[in-house]
Amino acid sequence: MIDATGKQLGVLSKSEALEKASSAELDLVEIAPNAKPPVARIVDFEKFRYEENKKAQAARKGSSEGGLKELWLSPRIAEHDLETRLRRAQEFLGDGQKVKLTVKFRGREMGHRELGRQVLDKAIAYLGEKVVVEREPKMEGRNLSIIITKSKGKQSLPSNENEAKI
Repeated sequence: MIDATGKQLGVLSKSEALEKASSAELDLVEIAPNAKPPVARIVDFEKFRYEENKKAQAARKGSSEGGLKELWLSPRIAEHDLETRLRRAQEFLGDGQKVKLTVKFRGREMGHRELGRQVLDKAIAYLGEKVVVEREPKMEGRNLSIIITKSKGKQSLPSNENEAKI
């Protein structure tokens, strides 16, 4: 049994522990039920729940690594626009994210799917050997998508457009 200040009170019966908690106008919370004997603590339960939620949020916040970011392209995208999007993809890859490049076809563009493949090929050529294609180009309705990740080598991605040109 642990009191509100963190001081150990020793092994107490359940009734004694409840009596001490009610005299302090706090709650008795079982901290480690599987321990021999189980560990209980006298705390304000609402404050205890709040702190537990904060710990859980902090744990979730740090686990966002390895997510998937999607960038949309067009089969008729201009070279500068493509370079801008691919620089953004490099930032995502540098942060440890996976990147899904999606070419969206509209209207009659569906008749020229090879243009979408060419855009994705240019993108892979721009990013160079620093990326690995995790999933080959695949049609999903009117979209052609590819998923790329940073290669495992110790190479760094080019930081400006002078290092890698389309």
